[in-house]
Amino acid sequence: MSTSTSMSSSGLQFSSFLLIKIIFAIIFLSSIPRKSDGQVEEEDWCIADEQFPDEELLKAMDWACRNGADCSKIQINQLCYLPNAVKDHASYAFNSYYQNMKHRGASCYFLGAAVLTALDPSHGSCKFETIP
Repeated sequence: MSTSTSMSSSGLQFSSFLLIKIIFAIIFLSSIPRKSDGQVEEEDWCIADEQFPDEELLKAMDWACRNGADCSKIQINQLCYLPNAVKDHASYAFNSYYQNMKHRGASCYFLGAAVLTALDPSHGSCKFETIP
């Protein structure tokens, strides 16, 4: 009798464990943003390719800032000025341009100077926007 009791007890523990896992899975899946048509909404950011030379990044960043990027936050004493590095400023400018213009057909390319990432590049008080 004790063998059947311990088997029932372990079966009950397994069932409880399985139920808890299912509940957590449901909660997790329900928290994923979805488009109105039910598709999962994926966020992406456009950042500078770390392999690209600074001189080329500067040219691409200048173009982005003149053609739709909001580069005000990478100016001196602004939220995204630090770290004061070409790669960081270019990443902010590329992302701003991409987010503002992607619904008009813009890409994250900048003659090969940029790449898309699913990892949020925001840091400290510098927030990189993402527009669905």
